[in-house]
Amino acid sequence: MLFRSRLFRALAALLLLLLVWGLEQARKPPAPAPAQALWPAAPGVAEAPRFKAVAQGQIPMPQGARAAHASSLLAMPAGHAALLTAFWFAGDRESAPNVQIAASQWDRRSQTWRAARYVVNRQTMGEQLGFGLRRLGNPVAWLDGAGRMHLFVVATGWGGWAAGRVLHLVQSSASNDLAELRFVPERVLPLSWLWNTSFLVRNNPLQLADGGMELPVHFELGIKYPVALRFDAQGHFSGMERISRRNYLLQPTLLMQGPQQWLALMRDERPEGRVGAAQTLDGGRSWQDLPDLALVNPDAAVNGIGLREGRMLLVHNSSPHSRSVLDLSASADGRQWHTVAALAHGDDADEYSYPDLRWVDGDLWVSYTDHRKSIAWQHLVPDRSAGGAP
Repeated sequence: MLFRSRLFRALAALLLLLLVWGLEQARKPPAPAPAQALWPAAPGVAEAPRFKAVAQGQIPMPQGARAAHASSLLAMPAGHAALLTAFWFAGDRESAPNVQIAASQWDRRSQTWRAARYVVNRQTMGEQLGFGLRRLGNPVAWLDGAGRMHLFVVATGWGGWAAGRVLHLVQSSASNDLAELRFVPERVLPLSWLWNTSFLVRNNPLQLADGGMELPVHFELGIKYPVALRFDAQGHFSGMERISRRNYLLQPTLLMQGPQQWLALMRDERPEGRVGAAQTLDGGRSWQDLPDLALVNPDAAVNGIGLREGRMLLVHNSSPHSRSVLDLSASADGRQWHTVAALAHGDDADEYSYPDLRWVDGDLWVSYTDHRKSIAWQHLVPDRSAGGAP
């Protein structure tokens, strides 16, 4: 009798797993077609062996905000009054009820950051979506082929970040000037049969030659794995593909090595972890795991960019057990990396984390979380006077 009871439970569990698998396959978006990526506007980027900061500071915080995290930089079109738009989440603390998505813009004329303002409110978004949102985080911005801003935000109901969903917002204001900038929800991205939960966004998209983009996200419920999402030039979601078969990698960043050869570098949640790596040779249609990099990863976000063939940059925490050291490294092949700038070095109790970087008008701009209290920024240029091999 006991044997039959155990057999029945085992068969019931197997049927449940098959049902879950079937639902997942039925709801899974199609794999994307091969695509061509687009190099950033970085003509003649120097092979200088190091970079040096020519300006740095703190992005202004919204009035009353005591905490900030997870910044994202967006390069604005040539001729726009702003060079960059920065987004991040701010409030009393991470996951506090008053956390909202803040933004500021670097003004070309004054060469300063404009006073920050909130551009996404969770209560307003919840009302427009028709269901409540408990917390917001990790904004990531993109300009579509018509110059309209899209903002991808992690939004949760009950539960922690592992119960998050990716909320797709689109610009509703006629202008994307900071004073007028507004967003409305497009939808929650349809990524999973389980109410689309436990997919989170963190790093910037890879721009495609057809005007679309490849957005890196990750799954986080129980296991963790990275995924690439495909969007067309109008911002319509069209497919997804898993980047790595390993279940401990998250927050992928995509670096272009060639039009159809892209590198994904990832945070490793394991103790004594290294920066994880995967690669596609067919423009995102399929991905293959690569050996870990030699770079240590203290369960911390990384962010990179490919400027042209043989010229890649990566911002990462390079202390094995803390986020107290933030460095900029360069590579020609994606495997061997060397430090080209020390961005922030502190004691073990310090934190400089969740970096972002953008190449704009021939220079490099970096932002990162400073002790969870503010967003720091640096403007760097190639240091041609530095010695050593490039």
